[in-house]
Amino acid sequence: MDARSPERRSRLPVAGSEWVAAGGLVALGASFVLSPSGVDDGPVICPFRRVTGLPCPGCGLTRSWVDLAHGDLAGAWSMNPFGIVLVAALVVLVVGVVRARMRGQAPPRLDTWLRRPTVLVVLAVWLVFGVVRMTA
Repeated sequence: MDARSPERRSRLPVAGSEWVAAGGLVALGASFVLSPSGVDDGPVICPFRRVTGLPCPGCGLTRSWVDLAHGDLAGAWSMNPFGIVLVAALVVLVVGVVRARMRGQAPPRLDTWLRRPTVLVVLAVWLVFGVVRMTA
């Protein structure tokens, strides 16, 4: 049996990257449905912010994605610049998952991607951004 045959493709297990890609696409789809004016004044859903009153590194990501989905790049950047970075990363992940599945290969492993030097640098910068934002 060829590794690219339909029988082989259907037996590949669903990988974590596929679940993350699917969840990310659902979240991105929701950002197109939500109104930017509705998320600006919505309730605080971040547990860290509710307890401490301080913004975490992820605070503003939902508003950033909604602004981005509605074409407001400046608004997305002002809410949380890493929202734009995460959308770009999601697009790369989705393309990687779809391409692998179309070729009959296993999808990319998240643990391998997360250990790449570029990803580690972006995560470190994101954490520094969060600390600076908390203290400013």
